[in-house]
Amino acid sequence: MAWFVKIEEGIVDKQTFDQYVAAHKAFVQNLIDQGHHARTGYWAQRGGGMMLFEADSMEQAKAIVEQDPLIVNGCVNYKLYEWKVVVE
Repeated sequence: MAWFVKIEEGIVDKQTFDQYVAAHKAFVQNLIDQGHHARTGYWAQRGGGMMLFEADSMEQAKAIVEQDPLIVNGCVNYKLYEWKVVVE
């Protein structure tokens, strides 16, 4: 599996965003349970965050990201990158 990074920029107000945080956390926990080694978090300065996870391909990574409740509900814009690890 390869590592992927989803970099997010919030595009809705905090009240709207917060409605979907629990669903996003459950989504990430499901990815962990499926073996994708997912981690998620937000920037200390408000307005965005990141999710790191493993997937078999960019196509699978895109399919995973498109299921994230933060994306499904239009809370964030994002960019998806494959991350090449050089030191483990």
